[in-house]
Amino acid sequence: MTAKRVVLGVVAAFVVWLVALAVLAFAMAGRQERQTRERLAESLQATVTIGDSDLALVRGRMSIDRLAIRRDDVVGHLAIDVGSVRCELLPLGLALFDRGCTELVIREPRLEISTAALFRVKAPKRTPIHADRIVIDDAQLVFLPSAFAPNLGRIEISIDHAVAGPTVMRTPLSWLFALEELRARFALPAGITVQLDYRAGMLTVTGSLLGSSPVTLPVQLPVAASARDAQEEMKLLVDSAKDIAERVVAKRAEDWLRKKLIP
Repeated sequence: MTAKRVVLGVVAAFVVWLVALAVLAFAMAGRQERQTRERLAESLQATVTIGDSDLALVRGRMSIDRLAIRRDDVVGHLAIDVGSVRCELLPLGLALFDRGCTELVIREPRLEISTAALFRVKAPKRTPIHADRIVIDDAQLVFLPSAFAPNLGRIEISIDHAVAGPTVMRTPLSWLFALEELRARFALPAGITVQLDYRAGMLTVTGSLLGSSPVTLPVQLPVAASARDAQEEMKLLVDSAKDIAERVVAKRAEDWLRKKLIP
């Protein structure tokens, strides 16, 4: 009988805990949405709106729909729209003690930026969002001519699918440091297109400038921890992109010479 009472007591306590979590989630949902808006607005110095959000502490999930971020000032133009964001949390209320995302899924993000200076984000008072795994689907990124490479012109990047490992989101592009998988297309001026496929440390590049055969080479991503702040993160990413581009061109030239010199 004593054992039965203990079991019933444990079950009753568990049910009470679940009910309390449901009530608490309802009470916290508005505050969590407000804190998310404030965190993004503070770091990007922008106006942030959220269409809808939901917090489920029992299941362990927070979702945001129709996220919009806008900034237009003397520094430049920034527009970010995201169809949906889903943050998988620890279930059964454990997220109250650890608010990191076990998985962060971002669908239909759209970004347009006029200058890299807009990514010199203000250091937030709150700890940046951490995710153990990030999945991005159907992304469109537009970098206006003055953003990173003024001589190159407008750059459009379409990301079909991307997966990244553990990431601290200092900037909207922090996940690139932990990239594990990527399928993307670059559209450059004069109708030039480049297809990128990255997996397991190997990058394959195809495109009109590179001829009919793809270029494949190993890529070592920069380490985010070596950057002291968001501005240094962006510099690391830009420098890494330039280095990879130079290596791709050099590899294509090497392959071309080898074909010409070796019968």
